[in-house]
Amino acid sequence: MRHLALAASAAVLAFAAASGAQAEEGMWTFDNFPIARANQTLGTHIDQAWLDRVRLSSVKFGGCSAGIVSGEGLVMTNNHCVASCVANLSTQAVNYAETGFTPRSREEELKCPGGTAEILTDITDVTERMHAAGAGLEGQAFTQARDAESGRIEQEACAGDATTRCQVVSLYRGGQFKLYKYRRYTDVRLAFAPEDRAATFGGDLDNFSFPRFAIDAAFIRLYENDQPAVTPTHFKWNADKPVEGTPVFVSGSPGSTQRLLTMDQLTTIRDVVLPLDQLIASELRGRLIRFSEESEENAFIAMDPISGVENTYKRGRGRMAALVDPAFMRMKAEAEADFRGRYAALPNAAGSDPWAELATVQPIVRETYAAMALLEGGTGMGTTSVGGGSQLFSWARTLVRGAQERAKPSAERLPEYADSRLAAAQSGLFAERPVYPSLEQVRLEWWLSKTREWLTVDDPRVRGLLGQESPEGLWARLVEGTTLADPAVRRALWEGGLAAIEASNDPLIQYLLSIQDETRTVRADWEARVEAPTARASEQLAAARFAAYGDTVYPDATGTLRLTYGRIEGSDVPGQRFGAFTTFAGLWDRATGAPPFDVAPKLLAAKDRIDPDTVLDMAVSSDTIGGSSGSPVVNEAGELLGANFDSTVLTQRNAYGYDRNVNRSVIVTTSAVTAALRDVYGMERLVEELGVE
Repeated sequence: MRHLALAASAAVLAFAAASGAQAEEGMWTFDNFPIARANQTLGTHIDQAWLDRVRLSSVKFGGCSAGIVSGEGLVMTNNHCVASCVANLSTQAVNYAETGFTPRSREEELKCPGGTAEILTDITDVTERMHAAGAGLEGQAFTQARDAESGRIEQEACAGDATTRCQVVSLYRGGQFKLYKYRRYTDVRLAFAPEDRAATFGGDLDNFSFPRFAIDAAFIRLYENDQPAVTPTHFKWNADKPVEGTPVFVSGSPGSTQRLLTMDQLTTIRDVVLPLDQLIASELRGRLIRFSEESEENAFIAMDPISGVENTYKRGRGRMAALVDPAFMRMKAEAEADFRGRYAALPNAAGSDPWAELATVQPIVRETYAAMALLEGGTGMGTTSVGGGSQLFSWARTLVRGAQERAKPSAERLPEYADSRLAAAQSGLFAERPVYPSLEQVRLEWWLSKTREWLTVDDPRVRGLLGQESPEGLWARLVEGTTLADPAVRRALWEGGLAAIEASNDPLIQYLLSIQDETRTVRADWEARVEAPTARASEQLAAARFAAYGDTVYPDATGTLRLTYGRIEGSDVPGQRFGAFTTFAGLWDRATGAPPFDVAPKLLAAKDRIDPDTVLDMAVSSDTIGGSSGSPVVNEAGELLGANFDSTVLTQRNAYGYDRNVNRSVIVTTSAVTAALRDVYGMERLVEELGVE
């Protein structure tokens, strides 16, 4: 049934993909938003001044999005976006995930360890400089020249200013480069979080679905000089009941889409990247669940990691469904055929075939992806992480790599250790986060056992990783002996530089030193044989798109601020039929008293105080993807109506192409958050700050 339903819109999708964005399609950058088309589609009257206010009210918070809602630095995001902060601030005795975090004064708002928040203040085109830097170069020389130039640009724009961060962003897969300048806050404090069960009602069964009955919202506050930040530009809180059909705009930082990939590249994702990621994630999920069942302490430790890996796995499952769907892939093939026909008619097309160049790279990707993903990460293609997500491993890697790279001139370093990016590395390194050795060992054992399994026992890189030890024995020794859980130790090693690192007797530091040859070789090979030729050919395709389709082309999502739009509405396709809203009455009706449909205790106790017709969640036809979590949903007046926290499972194909018929973002409403603050958790001071009468 799903294939039939999606086939019905394949023709529309093919036209949209071939001729540029149509209707609500597109995660648009703020310097190229189609104001006229949005206004025509929605019947709205927004202008550039409106866009500027929305941009300056939007926040990037870690891997999530958020929106400023008061003049005193108050920011709303999703509860799952503050889950790590809540976990870091909690203990087994005082578990804020169970009780909620409800400070009675600002003095009780607690700093999120390592938390940073950023507001995009300026966008500058640096395409000419970046293209010139790589001109005439091939292989690793090409990537190194580009990396060095981006570091120089960032350093020139933000050097010496701890309150800003500059980032050179590749758009259209190398067709454009923009310098994004952010106002950066490193003092981010938790101002409110509900009981986790209130935000995750329905658990994994309801994830990526609608109807939903979750209050997935939380508040943080930006501080500077130990005082709440002054934020005169912010969204106005609108606690009114939302109206179906209302035009809305969603402002956030979607993580990554792959809509501009060729069919050959998509086939590699389908056949190599997603299977590896999914198989590995499914085993990690099983190990974490087993670990959590061993004791109450383990259940507390593993709660947030399990939620994260389940979300990753389910998202991957939805994407795999798209790439094995004949109708969807036929649509993508038709769009590519249209593009190739237009490309062939361009004056400068003779003798150049970027599709063929990308096709020759794919066998190399298939051969090298597993090693790159498992030993280095950062492929930009999948979700597998080096070290298995271990915090101790990550710190050790940053210390070792950082020391080795800082001994070189900035232009010769790996890009993540250029002078312009050291502040971000230090921020994560010096954060005071709790470390659980038992969880660390689970993650590290899993990572090394999977690396050995995928690369095989006889791979010399595996022998370098393990020596004569087993994954279990090696990591038991390293985790037990390391002192990197102490932030003072990490700071001393970082400040001591390469001499301190090489003199350290910490077993984890010594281990990371010992595997640098293997891992750096994998990265260098990937950059030379995959990254460089892919960038070259993609740059040609980007220029061709501009020539063929003009400014109707939007770039793939890159984790940078974007604006999309749509309407509040339900869905009426086979396998996905629902209205636009859910209410608290629906929550009480859906509750069974048993997990995952058990209502959070404080929320249940407030049942009689909440108007049952209050809208809890709503569906919106906006173009979103992972990373859009927490995105402010605003109306034409710039008023906040809610925050994006999920999308339906059919929307996961959004990574590769937009389909208005099935694309639905799931939004927690401001009316629900107001009811929770006022009627459940006694947070009247926040209700007053939001201007609710």
